[in-house]
Amino acid sequence: QVQLVESGGGLVQAGGSLRLSCAASGLTFSNYAMAWFRQAPGKEREFVAAISWISSRASYADSVKGRFTISRDNVKNTQYLQMNSLKPEDTAVYYCAARPFNIATLPRDFGSWGQGTQVTVSS
Repeated sequence: QVQLVESGGGLVQAGGSLRLSCAASGLTFSNYAMAWFRQAPGKEREFVAAISWISSRASYADSVKGRFTISRDNVKNTQYLQMNSLKPEDTAVYYCAARPFNIATLPRDFGSWGQGTQVTVSS
């Protein structure tokens, strides 16, 4: 059974940084594309970033491009999201997601999800 556990969320001032982690188990991690989504209150879950199974390709939402960096460690079975220059509009619950091999950007394309970690950016 695939388990994804996020950590690293918290409260930060605008302009600050946070690094999210997602520890994966129950899967051959190196065979999975990984992604981050977020969901703010009253809004739909939206794509943030994704990374391919061999880390050769990454994709970002326009709203985070240049500020966020996705990475993965296939030895530690963990993916990361480094978030810099945070803005109040980045406030949301951030979710880790996994799917076999290829990158995708729609929530419906991911079969495995974590429980989420709250990120709050104060102005």
